[in-house]
Amino acid sequence: MQHMLSIPRRLCLLALGALSLAPLAAQAQQAWPSKPVRWVVAYPAGGGSDFLARQLAPQIGKQLGQTLVIENRPGAAGMIGTDAAAKSAPDGYTIVTGDNGAMVFNSAMYKKVPYSPSDLAPVGFMARFPLVLVVNPNAGFSSAKQWLDEVKKNPGKYSYASPGIGSPHHLAMELIKERSGSFIVHVPYRGTAFTTQDLIAGMVPMGILDTAAGLPHIRSGKLKALAVLSAKRIATLPDVPTFQEIGLKGVDVAAWQGLFVPKGTPEAIVQRLSAEMNKAITTPDVKARLEDFGLEVAPGDAASLARFVQQETVAWHALIKERKLSAD
Repeated sequence: MQHMLSIPRRLCLLALGALSLAPLAAQAQQAWPSKPVRWVVAYPAGGGSDFLARQLAPQIGKQLGQTLVIENRPGAAGMIGTDAAAKSAPDGYTIVTGDNGAMVFNSAMYKKVPYSPSDLAPVGFMARFPLVLVVNPNAGFSSAKQWLDEVKKNPGKYSYASPGIGSPHHLAMELIKERSGSFIVHVPYRGTAFTTQDLIAGMVPMGILDTAAGLPHIRSGKLKALAVLSAKRIATLPDVPTFQEIGLKGVDVAAWQGLFVPKGTPEAIVQRLSAEMNKAITTPDVKARLEDFGLEVAPGDAASLARFVQQETVAWHALIKERKLSAD
C-alpha cells in the first residue's frame, strides 16, 4: 500500500504530463509544413480551376518551403474531388479549390451530395473568372443585340454549350434565359476543354466560357465574344459590351474560386495558408499572368469568404428552385 499514490498526487502528475506534451504539440504545429501539401482540383486539367491552381502553387510552395502537388480529381460536377478533400485528415496537408458549383450549386441541383459545404473550412477568396457569351464566327451572329433578338424570336431553335450541368456557366445562361424570357437548349460537356473544342469546330453554335479558357481563342479569332456577364466591361475585352448595355438587366455573374481545407484543420495553419495565399496571388508576376488571362484577382480572408458563400447560396438556390433545375 505504501507504493500507491494519493489521488491529489496522481492528479498533479497527470497535469505535469499534459503540460510537458503541450510544447511538443506547439512545436509540431510550428513545423508545418514538413512534407508536400496536396492541392485537390475537382475538375480536369486545362480548365480555369486547374489554371489558377497551377499558377499559384509554385509561388505558395516557395513561400512555405514545400512543394504543392496539384491533384486533378474530376467527375460528378466536382463532387468526387471535393468529397475526397472533405474526408481527408484535417492536418494542413490537403487543400482544395472550392467554387460556385461545389460550394453553392450542387446542394440544390442534386438530391444526394456526398459532402456538405460545411465539411470544408474557408481559407480565403482567390479570384473571379468573368464569363463571356461566345459564338462560332460562322454561326451568323453579328452582335449581342442581334443574338438576343434572334434567340427570343426562335425558342428552342438554338443550343448552347457549357462545361457541365450545375457549372457556373450553365447557371449563368439559365439566368440569362430567365431575364430574357428565351429558351435555348442546353448541351452539357465534361469540362471546359471539350466545350471549347466543339465550339471552335462549330458543333454547337454558342456557349458560355470563362476568360481563362476562352480568351486565347477569342484573341485568335477562333471564337467571337458577344457579351460579358459582368456589371461593367472587363479590361481584357474592352470592346465587348455587357448585357446591361443591350437592355438585359440583372446579369452579373462570374465563376469564382476560393481556397478551402477540411473542417477541423488547426486555426494557426488556416491563418498561415490564408496569409501565404494572399501574398502569392498579389505577387506582381503572378498577378500579371492571372490578369492577362482575364481573371480578376480578389484576395480575401476566411471570414469574408464564408459570408460570400452564404450570400451566393441564398441567391442561387432561389433561382434554381424557381427554374425547377435539377441534375438528377
